[in-house]
Amino acid sequence: MKYEVRDCIDAGTEFCPCHLAAANECIICSQLSGKSFCDCINWKGTCILQEYSSNGSNPKAQRKSYNAQIEDRIMLEEEVLKLKIKVPRKLAQDLSYPGSYIFIRKPNTMQFYDTPISIMHVDLDENIITVAIEIRGIKTKNILALGKGEKILVRGPFWNGIFGLKNIYTLKNSKAIIAARGIGAAPMVPVIDKLIANNNQVVLLLDKTPFNSFISEEYLKKYNIEIHDIEMLEKGELTEEFINYVEDLIKNKEFKLLHCSAADILSYKITKKFQDSIKLSCCNNAKMCCGEGVCGSCSSRYSGHIVKRLCKVQCEPSNLFEGRRLI
Repeated sequence: MKYEVRDCIDAGTEFCPCHLAAANECIICSQLSGKSFCDCINWKGTCILQEYSSNGSNPKAQRKSYNAQIEDRIMLEEEVLKLKIKVPRKLAQDLSYPGSYIFIRKPNTMQFYDTPISIMHVDLDENIITVAIEIRGIKTKNILALGKGEKILVRGPFWNGIFGLKNIYTLKNSKAIIAARGIGAAPMVPVIDKLIANNNQVVLLLDKTPFNSFISEEYLKKYNIEIHDIEMLEKGELTEEFINYVEDLIKNKEFKLLHCSAADILSYKITKKFQDSIKLSCCNNAKMCCGEGVCGSCSSRYSGHIVKRLCKVQCEPSNLFEGRRLI
């Protein structure tokens, strides 16, 4: 495995130091991860150890749950629910970045019902966040039972919904390719917003499978984006049509980023095929329960006895899949 620069999405924020620091498992601080010397792997402008000591050797308070209201409820497809939720002003501001997500659940249910959902759109004028939920299991069916005007519990903000965030933020005055499939068409919207805000041109390659409609079309109407419907996967492999189209775009040296907003199978195949040709970013599809690095449900194990808590660790897509143990 090549040298990897890892980061913690919460380092330097109001939620740092967290419970990992208290357990000597800090991702950034060497002294809060069991070592006896100062050797932070990625300096964030603040000393995590000093913050921890100043807070009485206790972690900072973690995310709150807000009793928010459902402003609108729309069935985009038979199994895709769009919710518009009124939230406090600060929470709306904190969720207006690429990779933002929340945990939501029906009131009067246990925290086990917390469902991680990526943010599709934030209206900062009205403090309304929009999410698209694919109805798949017990948690999402529980949310489906809620109606317009009812209350919903929202816990956040969380920011690690995308790997390779640095590549998105640093791309300016250039061109980017977005490959989106299925429900991945929802979390790609803030990525496109950021890329265009940085004066980049975007080409969107869209595979609607398994849906019939383009679930985030309304939020892209304001942009002049080149959109191509294209099948990306066939029997678990990238289609020749998709490979040829991306390769033709990459040959144009102005394209500097390929973002994949889809399931891990597509992110893995795209990373394996194009990681040596262009900078990459992709969705974080880890299974999550707490979002704070404590429960371990998002943990993945890698060769060399390395464990990554994917709710907090920010890394490149190539490092996300390289050396990953499946068992």
